[in-house]
Amino acid sequence: MNNKRLLMMVEIAIFAAIGLVLDQVSFKLWPQGGSISLVMVPIVLMAFRWGTIAGLITGLLVGGLQAIMGGYILTPLQGFIDYFFAFTAVGLAGVMRNRIINASKKESKKQMVAYIAIGTFIGGMLRYIAHTVSGIIFFAEYAGKQNVYWYSIIYNGSYMIPAIILTIIVAALLFTSAPRLLEQKR
Repeated sequence: MNNKRLLMMVEIAIFAAIGLVLDQVSFKLWPQGGSISLVMVPIVLMAFRWGTIAGLITGLLVGGLQAIMGGYILTPLQGFIDYFFAFTAVGLAGVMRNRIINASKKESKKQMVAYIAIGTFIGGMLRYIAHTVSGIIFFAEYAGKQNVYWYSIIYNGSYMIPAIILTIIVAALLFTSAPRLLEQKR
């Protein structure tokens, strides 16, 4: 195993643990789950630093750790969607990695921020969609007489939209103030 690959694996483990800690320091909105936290920051950082695969693996580990550490799981499928799939999907932010690196080389902070925002939005929205689908399928009884689709969209949006915005801000600040974070040591 070469040093670069080993470093990536070590960083994935460290950032997954950081994600779990950041999720514990959160603003919890609802008793059935959902909170505004910085849990997605380590996932998008790994996706932008190492690429989509590293982001996906980091997200998978974060979701798995959350499930193990007391996730709200009703059925195995719901647990898979809300934890493993939802957080893994955040790693797809890495599709913007090359554009972010190119903008960094050009020293164009505006382009960097735009690509960071787009990548984070992609990953965050995929997580939002996963939670919304899970809400429609597994948490319909909480909607009462309301339309379950709108209920799930609004319920999950109440914490996911602020979390996505917060993650975009933090990631943009980190990478524009320290673009060397995009560099992988050999």
